[in-house]
Amino acid sequence: MKTFINDDFLLQSDFAKTLYHNYARELPIIDYHNHLPPQEIEENRVFKNISQAWLAGDHYKWRAMRAFGINEHYITGDATDKEKFIKWAETVPYTVRNPLYHWTHLELQRYFGIQELLGPDNAEEIYDRASAMLQQPSHNTIALLKQQKVESLCTTDESVDTLQFHKSIKQKGITPKVFPTFRPDKTFAIEQGGSYVAYMEKLGEASNINITSFNDLLATLENRINYFHEQGGRLADHGLEQLYYFKEGTYDAESLFKKVLDGKSLTVEEIQYFKSQVLLFLGRCYHKKGWVQQFHIGAIRDNNKRLLSKLGPDTGFDSIGDFSQARALSGFLNELDGTDQLAKTIIYNLNPSDNEVIATMVGNFNDGSVRGKVQFGSGWWFLDQKDGMEKQMNVLSNMGLLSCFVGMLTDSRSFLSFPRHEYFRRILCNLIGNDVVNGELPADEKLLGKIVSDISYYNAKNFFDFNK
Repeated sequence: MKTFINDDFLLQSDFAKTLYHNYARELPIIDYHNHLPPQEIEENRVFKNISQAWLAGDHYKWRAMRAFGINEHYITGDATDKEKFIKWAETVPYTVRNPLYHWTHLELQRYFGIQELLGPDNAEEIYDRASAMLQQPSHNTIALLKQQKVESLCTTDESVDTLQFHKSIKQKGITPKVFPTFRPDKTFAIEQGGSYVAYMEKLGEASNINITSFNDLLATLENRINYFHEQGGRLADHGLEQLYYFKEGTYDAESLFKKVLDGKSLTVEEIQYFKSQVLLFLGRCYHKKGWVQQFHIGAIRDNNKRLLSKLGPDTGFDSIGDFSQARALSGFLNELDGTDQLAKTIIYNLNPSDNEVIATMVGNFNDGSVRGKVQFGSGWWFLDQKDGMEKQMNVLSNMGLLSCFVGMLTDSRSFLSFPRHEYFRRILCNLIGNDVVNGELPADEKLLGKIVSDISYYNAKNFFDFNK
């Protein structure tokens, strides 16, 4: 069966079609948060087949396959790549109303020109056709990015990373431009005990500092931030259940750090206090460098301990958490703002019940110094689907300024995920178009077209300003 995705997919009015086709469709992409391996860009990887490009590492698809009753052998196990693809194809028709159904057929169409709906009857044919195209120069990693008009992208990199591939990408003059993002989560994961102590050794080696005190840790973190900055890094990212805030001096961070180095355990509150002190220090460093700090909050990870022990983290056993967010987030942001050391900030929320909390909280710290200085980030993870994105944009519209929003990102490990920007842009244009049809907005094409263009591209270009 031919695909249902046509030029006007998701666009329910003539005004929405005008907005999308005239103001959003052809704009470049700034993908300011993803998990693409920079090595595969630097080496311009050629994928052997579509399973390697599409299924490997994609826990969205893995969760759907498990729910459909597919054996793990065909998901992360030892089945051949073709066998895994065929099992995915068997699952696809039954993902209707899940975003995977839309994404799957958008990606097949945009990268491979495949107009058919994927299913068990055409799985082998589509596998062979797409895999053959991936062997061509038109479908290596750099070409795949250029196909989607990706202008720049930001990978997510551990604090100890040498950034050797980013250096090489820059030296080779590869486009699109690729920038590192500083991800220091392991540097404050003090609850990990022995693993944390071992990581301190790695962190110290990366900066030629012997970390024996809390002040050593802070010096090393600033050293690494400077290093990332030299390599073009202008963003930091943090994955947290929630932010923490305590009055200064509630505990002594130096004593807590030494207890862990000595193999002693900390209480939950001591752990949270330590994290808050490290994050506040990092926030001040980001402000000094003119960076953007991102906080992804609200995930409860590694829920299935039996399968975690077999398959490891990031394999599809995470979900939405129900953590208390408002009070500590307010205290944390206020502590930095109180000394005018609050960097440009994006808060991504995973629990939709907290949407209004986050949207109103970020508005407390927009001080007129920067347009949209503190942002309510795009629908994230389980919320980067049509309903989740509409809810995020509706709440942002009601509680703040949608017009200042920096828009979409892929948050993906796949080089085939960039049509998510198109998906977002269509949803955005339809949302505004429906308001015009309903008489809730004027049919001012010039004004609304500019706002659509800004959200799709220009706001991000100005907010991140990678040229500094």
